[in-house]
Amino acid sequence: MTDTAEISSTPRSNGSAPAASFPPRELLKDRAYDQLKARILDNDYPPGSFLAERQLADQLGMSKTPIKAALERLEHEGFIAVSPQQGIVVRDLAVAEIADQYEIRVALESYTLRTIAGRLSPQQTERIENNLAAQEAILGQANIARGVALDAEFHTLFAEALGNQEILRVMKQLREKMQRVITRVFQINPSRIDTSYAEHRAIAEAAIRGDGGEAVGLIEQHLDRGRQLILSPRRG
Repeated sequence: MTDTAEISSTPRSNGSAPAASFPPRELLKDRAYDQLKARILDNDYPPGSFLAERQLADQLGMSKTPIKAALERLEHEGFIAVSPQQGIVVRDLAVAEIADQYEIRVALESYTLRTIAGRLSPQQTERIENNLAAQEAILGQANIARGVALDAEFHTLFAEALGNQEILRVMKQLREKMQRVITRVFQINPSRIDTSYAEHRAIAEAAIRGDGGEAVGLIEQHLDRGRQLILSPRRG
């Protein structure tokens, strides 16, 4: 398979043979990036995995050019490391990186909750309640994938309600970087899905009724519990 799209069946206006249609170079780069990042986040390529451009090109049905561009972007974002000695390796987050990212999350999510407390529209409140209902529906099931997705959505909903696109962008980037380690925490401690729901419910109720101070205190406690669960095995 090559980077080219299928030959168009629409003939040229002068009646000559149909022309080949080529996907834009940027589209291929973006497609390669999206697919490779998804595989990393889903642990198809777990931390420590070695990657090869040619193998990835074969798997995605592309040439090495968009693969190389995608890998450069993933390296810049910290998902992989590239060195002459080891080649391309999927990175795991170090303890210091996780601690730093939790500090950023606490700062951003505390500011967000303090700002939007008591100001949520009926539509925004309904989206939060729908998310909590979905979390409640999987209690006791140890549904890791669904639990991770709903957890990410819950934290994102408040940033979306705030409407600050830069805060939303940073929060989504942080979440992507931490998705694998959060997934591992849920795998090791499936009951964390259930306790997270109870904490999420309390945070949401405080924000909805307008108690920003309580919402901030609860989010700080919630994130600190998550940080401890992630870091404690790594320090043991």
